[in-house]
Amino acid sequence: MKTKTPESEGRFAYAGLDRVIHERARLSVLTSVITNPKGVVFNDLKQLCSLTDGNLSRHLRVLEAEKMVEIVKGHERNRPQTICRITPAGRKRYLEYLSTLEQVVKDAAKGTKVEAAPGVLRMKLSRA
Repeated sequence: MKTKTPESEGRFAYAGLDRVIHERARLSVLTSVITNPKGVVFNDLKQLCSLTDGNLSRHLRVLEAEKMVEIVKGHERNRPQTICRITPAGRKRYLEYLSTLEQVVKDAAKGTKVEAAPGVLRMKLSRA
């Protein structure tokens, strides 16, 4: 009977592609907050991610429930202000996700051959 090695089991399953992060809007939110360690004001985040108030709020609730972001409510010049920051756990989880995503790109690159043509970039699958 043939036994499977750990490397052969689901080699391209990419379990590290975290479903919470992999959603386009949440990936956009996390990328915005990780690049701004002091946090991002809600309205700025809304513009950076091209989301409506309601959509951003919903995605922030998911990320907050997962302890990936923290939401700090305060006031700036007597006006309410909401700031979103990535948590240490969120930073770790995001970087692990990026590492897996990087492996996906490397694996895909191994199976493709890039041909340059004037003004066009073509990728062909190798028949290895």
